[in-house]
Amino acid sequence: MADVAPGGLVILPRRVRTVTAVQPVLEADDGAAIPSTAYRVTSSKVLGQIDAVHLAWGGWDDLVAGAESYNGGWLGLWERWGAEQVKVSGSFGDDEAPLLVAQGNALLAAHLQAQAAPSDADAAQDPSLQVDDEGNNVAIEDTDDAPSDVVDPSPSTGSTQVDALLVGYMNRGYNLIGGV
Repeated sequence: MADVAPGGLVILPRRVRTVTAVQPVLEADDGAAIPSTAYRVTSSKVLGQIDAVHLAWGGWDDLVAGAESYNGGWLGLWERWGAEQVKVSGSFGDDEAPLLVAQGNALLAAHLQAQAAPSDADAAQDPSLQVDDEGNNVAIEDTDDAPSDVVDPSPSTGSTQVDALLVGYMNRGYNLIGGV
């Protein structure tokens, strides 16, 4: 549910992918879904837009009872309903990660897992490693060294294969706008 601003703007908290229905929230129960001609949807996926539903206060539909041109159109219908909120149904959230990013995540997880869980051969060579049946290092060391508050940024994930996959998605800090 989302609040309706006085101008008919309904700002949504998540990225809009698709909107299937918009219903006014009334005291007794939710009203009937209004037709798609009664609202316009914008998404932040488009540069400069926000995730919102814009209710059409100025339009009308003579085929919808209460929203006829002689009854005040959509604005007259909303005023008669007295709805201050709407229920927006649809698909919301971020888009899927690009294929190369998903593959890079899988490779990086495998790389980190290989570093974190030493093999049985490593445990046999280093007696200080205590490894359980699943290959997890179970030795816990109590160090009194205070951790450093400063973390240096790393231009690498630690895996050259993952770096090669993600090179197109890295923010290099370049200015893409001339003159700025």
